[in-house]
Amino acid sequence: MMGKLGDLLEEAKKLVKKPVLAIAGGEDETVLLAAKNAQEMGITECLIFGDTGKIEEISRSVGVDPSIFDVIHAHDSREAVRKAVESVAKGDASLLMKGKVKTAEIMSEVLKEEYGLRTGRLLNMVSVFEIANYPRLLIVADAGMVISPTLEQKVDMIHNCVLVAKVLGIKMPKVAVVGAVETVNPKMPVTIDAAVLAKMCDRKQIKDAIVDGPLALDNAVSEKAAKHKGIESEVAGKADILILPDIEAANIFYKSLVFLAGAKVASTIVGARVPVVLTSRADSDETKLLSIALTVLVSAKG
Repeated sequence: MMGKLGDLLEEAKKLVKKPVLAIAGGEDETVLLAAKNAQEMGITECLIFGDTGKIEEISRSVGVDPSIFDVIHAHDSREAVRKAVESVAKGDASLLMKGKVKTAEIMSEVLKEEYGLRTGRLLNMVSVFEIANYPRLLIVADAGMVISPTLEQKVDMIHNCVLVAKVLGIKMPKVAVVGAVETVNPKMPVTIDAAVLAKMCDRKQIKDAIVDGPLALDNAVSEKAAKHKGIESEVAGKADILILPDIEAANIFYKSLVFLAGAKVASTIVGARVPVVLTSRADSDETKLLSIALTVLVSAKG
């Protein structure tokens, strides 16, 4: 089982077949640095779509030789997204990455039926955190895609998170469905969804995971807190996966860990025919490199 996000890089290096990564919108320092490092480590080859002149200028400004990349000119972000997605659909590339474009731009293109990238399953963002005072990698959904997930969507979110957990070497991940409280309250729909998901797991409607909820965040990640509140659960205090109630809670949680707690993170979009590297434009080149490695492994082993 992986204990550090750096393990993603080592595992990705071991793959015999190196995927081609199509990057939509390469006019960004951190994207280009991450792409350079991914290529030099032998994790992937990069096919970059964007303004050729700007990409060359930015590459040189950060000490990257632009000739190491295969760059395809695009006049604007919309054209860069279209060409990048087309390259994956045609088989010229095997993975897709969001560069300096908006999430809505790239994901709306991925979802077009003409490309054949949809599977019928929910697409959602899965993030993996390495946190200094947490004893294991923590998988979280969904900080960037699904605004207010329904019960059915939460089932798919759990499935997608479990796929990522398997890549990390977690055979039977513990899933905490998180809310503000750890008791079912009819006035709080999130708690009802959590209880239903836990019962669905008990009846094997959700497989390859142990699901419990509702759990407040402290009870999900702290055995001491769970014990203090008298909560007896296989998941409480030992969560591998957190399903957060909506995109606002998850996005705030994500950015709090990264910008206040100094956590490392890697993120990917799961649910399409190919996974998608998706990070915030404010994320570091290290985060983007780790996200490339995670997505490469999800594609190869998921």
